[in-house]
Amino acid sequence: MRSFDRFFEEALQEPTVRAQVGRIDQDDKTYILSFDMPGIAKEQLSIGIEGNVVRLESLPEAARQYKAAYELPQDIDVATSVAKLENGVLTLKLAKKLPESKVTKPAIN
Repeated sequence: MRSFDRFFEEALQEPTVRAQVGRIDQDDKTYILSFDMPGIAKEQLSIGIEGNVVRLESLPEAARQYKAAYELPQDIDVATSVAKLENGVLTLKLAKKLPESKVTKPAIN
């Protein structure tokens, strides 16, 4: 939960540079994050996901500059996640990656 708390705290810092988090929801399978990003076209936005870190950055030619990184409590399954930018609102539907069991079972003789 600490990383999720840090996510909320970071979202409120440096409002002139950071993408403003409009809404955050989650269930047992996904995180849904919404960001207000007026003046940005989808071609001007870069979204990167590495493990449990989400990075948003507008490209240099964009009319407005955004740059932010958010740490979520659980790794993201990028293959089943979706990003949508519509009417100045970026919505990320991020699928939670299920932890892999590292339990090994020895053969019984």
